[in-house]
Amino acid sequence: MVLKKLLSVGGSAGKLFKFDNMNTINKILFAFLIFTSTSNILLAQSQYSINYGDNKEAGNFKKINGINLYYEIYGTGKPLIFLHGNGGSIRSSRAKIDYFKKYFKVIAIDSRGHGKSIDTTTKQLTYVQMANDIGVLLDSLNIDSAYVSGQSDGGILGLLLAINFPRKVSKVATFGANMFPGKKAIFDEIDNLVLDTLKTTKNPNTKRLYSLLAYQPNITEQDLQKIKCPVLIMSGDRDVIRLEHSIKIFYNIPNSNFFVMPGATHFGSHEKPELFDLVLLDFLNRPFSKVSTVDLFTGKH
Repeated sequence: MVLKKLLSVGGSAGKLFKFDNMNTINKILFAFLIFTSTSNILLAQSQYSINYGDNKEAGNFKKINGINLYYEIYGTGKPLIFLHGNGGSIRSSRAKIDYFKKYFKVIAIDSRGHGKSIDTTTKQLTYVQMANDIGVLLDSLNIDSAYVSGQSDGGILGLLLAINFPRKVSKVATFGANMFPGKKAIFDEIDNLVLDTLKTTKNPNTKRLYSLLAYQPNITEQDLQKIKCPVLIMSGDRDVIRLEHSIKIFYNIPNSNFFVMPGATHFGSHEKPELFDLVLLDFLNRPFSKVSTVDLFTGKH
């Protein structure tokens, strides 16, 4: 529905920007939906009493690794970290914050180079550095262990936190994460959009963000096998990440569960928020289980 609305303005957009044809417009709009703050568009009609992502009462900055990292805290209880996708911000998680702050101490973070986080460096962004920022932030907030939920790039950061900061993470939930870039993980059309954008854009910030998508992450199967905490791998059945790639991640994490959201894209957590909330809350609240049907039939459980 959102895509149809955007495409309906194609005629005026074409006149304004002098695009050659509607196909070019569609590609640009589609890329915009995927790799910018799509969740903000999907939630445009929603109203919240709190201005998540720009709330002076809940927000703060921490000087970490040469930048000023911005974060907001809501609620009480076990810490639950929300991490957004590429081009997003805390606002991308506002529906999740609004729901989960009733049960947890929610900490929403603007990643390096995103949102209100102040990053004056020009160095290439890396997921490893971004995950390290979060690890240092948790130390500065005296948080020994937290749950982590990440969308897309945020899911990648969640996996890296579990790999590199195992004592800081007690459970991780990802939606639409990948362990390496390229067409073996991502559908050809989307990977081509990323590479084409890198070739044509002159915007330095766009180059930084799209370089993440084009060349990273570089997580190996051996890295995933190091993860000891419970992990929930989630994907839309029409995700940008190939389903077989998500299954590969699932099979290589010893203590993992797998959930495929029916009729959902890469943005399933926004398209079906009630279902997402139900699944994530169940994962966080229940004792982890990986009992298989084989275990049941062979008497191993």
